[in-house]
Amino acid sequence: MTVTDLKQSYSDSPKPKINWARIEEAENFANTVKLFRQGKYDEDSFRRYRLQHGAYGTRMTNDYAMVRIKLPAGEIYPNQIEKISQLSEQFSIGSAHFSTRENIQLHWVILEDVSEILRGLAEVGLTSREACGNSVRNVMCSPLSGVCPDEEFDSTPYALATARFFLRNPMSQNLPRKFKFNFTCCEKHGMVRMVDVGLIPQTRELNGSIQKGFKIFLGGGLGNRSFVGHQLEEFTPEEDLLYTSIAVLRIFDRLGDRKNMARNRMRYLVNDMGWDKFQNLVLKERAIVRATQSVVTNLEVDHTPSVIKRPIKISDESGSPNLDGYTRWLKTNTLKQKQSPHHSVFITLEAGDITSNQLSELATIIREFSSEGHARAGFVQNIALRYVHEDDLPRLYSKLLTVGLAKSGALTMAAPIGCSGTTSCNLALTNSHRLAKEIQRKFLELKLDQDDDLRDSSIKISGCPNSCGQHGIATIGFFGGGGRVGKEMFPNYQMSLGGRSDGETMLGVTCHRIPAKRVIPVILKIIELFKQNKKSDDTLKEWIHRIVNGKEDSEIKSVLDMRKVLDPLTIPPTKEDDPDFYNDFGSDSSYHTKTGKGECAA
Repeated sequence: MTVTDLKQSYSDSPKPKINWARIEEAENFANTVKLFRQGKYDEDSFRRYRLQHGAYGTRMTNDYAMVRIKLPAGEIYPNQIEKISQLSEQFSIGSAHFSTRENIQLHWVILEDVSEILRGLAEVGLTSREACGNSVRNVMCSPLSGVCPDEEFDSTPYALATARFFLRNPMSQNLPRKFKFNFTCCEKHGMVRMVDVGLIPQTRELNGSIQKGFKIFLGGGLGNRSFVGHQLEEFTPEEDLLYTSIAVLRIFDRLGDRKNMARNRMRYLVNDMGWDKFQNLVLKERAIVRATQSVVTNLEVDHTPSVIKRPIKISDESGSPNLDGYTRWLKTNTLKQKQSPHHSVFITLEAGDITSNQLSELATIIREFSSEGHARAGFVQNIALRYVHEDDLPRLYSKLLTVGLAKSGALTMAAPIGCSGTTSCNLALTNSHRLAKEIQRKFLELKLDQDDDLRDSSIKISGCPNSCGQHGIATIGFFGGGGRVGKEMFPNYQMSLGGRSDGETMLGVTCHRIPAKRVIPVILKIIELFKQNKKSDDTLKEWIHRIVNGKEDSEIKSVLDMRKVLDPLTIPPTKEDDPDFYNDFGSDSSYHTKTGKGECAA
């Protein structure tokens, strides 16, 4: 293919179906910042306004913000990635951060520059509106929706339609607290029981024809206190999707606890009221919504396929399957789609971080290799390229290798989740972000990503109890805190075991407090114990699952047994013997706990 043909191919690449932006919001934000600086806008009002527009407070300062960019259903297009690369270089720290909720975050942005970022995002149809604050947050959708062999139909169009309906909608501007929707493809690839509204596509036969609908779960969520959601009914027809969503939102709006911020998520309302009562309330409210909503109130579901016909080979370059690391990468970073011979390729990031240069290169790679012409953000701080022809996989790997995006282990335990922690968050007590990177580097060095026994397990780390790192649903989860020896403090983590978010969703069981500098040795010790006690066909995930449920018959029969074995690794040395023990990862000074005001709610 010639350069001219290549440029033509780029120009033919699909554009975003939905423009999420409103350019006037950038100018309004700039004017509001001026009024705030002049003392004409009080701090609490400005904080609510700032959060409504997706600008989150940065650790211990009022002069900087984190801008959270929403990617509804996780979709992001090459021109949008290029714009974010430019904005990161101009106004942020030269890198971006992919979160666990399909957002992209730009950190340490000067407050006066936020409006410039909003303006740039609007040019490519992106917004940060309602990415923070007491509103319907980014509507998520599994990156495998549409390509998963086990799904009944693609839920992506419904996720996009839901996002479009609630964005800037008056009914979702002043909720008691944030509210989250999560669509997925199947039981295996989602976390639908851990959000306010989780949806799995389902079909049933009705009068000789196939009817689409959803299995809907309500009242789940992760936080300082986490709950697993409840299934509303056996089957919810697609025409009832919007009515159900509005009904749930209206009940939460009316009955949610607006006085006690620590208990004003919907999961507390469901728990306090009791599921049976809440379920009946939703079904009654839905009947009212169905009877009273205007006929113009509907979900605009666009079923137009996004996959475009594109030549398999777009240049004369070739990639070799004999490249160093290719087989390892192929095993741990790719999945076969139901659309043979295409694959979905997951790009591993270190705790969600990617440089502006890598973003720019990624945009080119998406255009060259993805037949649908865009990427999908994942649930675990990674990026999915879909519709990659299997013949192009070696060449894709070669391209990723040249820009530092070819790390293996994306779909394994070797890719831990780590929230931003003390690098930017007001509530963080530890540098969970850096710890996740240290674990990933160690696991890849030991080639643990290639161990099939560990493949389906997970490590997830939060810098505080609030679960932004999803530690409650990890095979091995951690949340940060502080420990003390005399007058000296050290970073510490509470470790839980056995969490999972597949079809058998359950929260992890508390096991032990682990000093930050002992987390990696403790994980390796757990793996060692597993290898010594496993059954022939065991995985670490299933072995730990039996332990936390009291069904294991080996040397480690219970969480208490695990705790006893790990005890020696948790004993703090004196500061004289090991001064580094008392520093957090990424810091050369003594650890201390310092937090500011949280901004998870407006």
